[in-house]
Amino acid sequence: MIELHQVSKAYRSGRGHVAALRGVSLTVGQGEVSIIAGKSGSGKTTLLNCVGGLERPDRGRIACAGVDVSGLSGRETSLFQRRRIGFVFQSGNLISYLTVRENLAFPLELNGITGRDRDHRIGGLLDLIGLHGTESALPHELSGGEVQRVAFARAISHGPSVLLVDEPTANLDSATGRQVIDMMKRLSRDRGCTLMIASHDPEVIESGDRRFFLKDGILEDRK
Repeated sequence: MIELHQVSKAYRSGRGHVAALRGVSLTVGQGEVSIIAGKSGSGKTTLLNCVGGLERPDRGRIACAGVDVSGLSGRETSLFQRRRIGFVFQSGNLISYLTVRENLAFPLELNGITGRDRDHRIGGLLDLIGLHGTESALPHELSGGEVQRVAFARAISHGPSVLLVDEPTANLDSATGRQVIDMMKRLSRDRGCTLMIASHDPEVIESGDRRFFLKDGILEDRK
């Protein structure tokens, strides 16, 4: 379902040429929960961004959900992301001036799902994440755990094949973080989604079916 072959990515900065990924190769099967582990600056977020088409690698090939991501045009990348990928960012990235309901409606409407079908999906998603009754709340009125739950519901709303999640517990206490990860795993498996999580949280790392460890952009060989 996800395959990287000799993927490299570098950036130019005030410190010169910084290599974020160095010849990374890995394979994740359909429906698996995989963890990309490593310290801050190890390349975890860059890897997720490349898999989801948010960034283009300098070298190597990426296949995701049966699509050669590294060979897509700009328009093809947008369609691929809209239909096949769900993103959950570290801070949730809910649109601050939209209500919970409007945040959930946004990706549905992009995919042409409107009216009763849209409303039915939103109601079902809120029930699944245990936040029925928050439809009119704005993001700043939610707790950190609730924001991540809504962000995840938004990510799965359109039925993606792959879910990419970046440091979902970074701003949460351990108990809330555990609940959020358990919910993500359960709902992903219910839908047959492949779930890839970038994290440095030891509890999150241990929760995966597969674990990949990055250090300075290099995939470490760990048994």
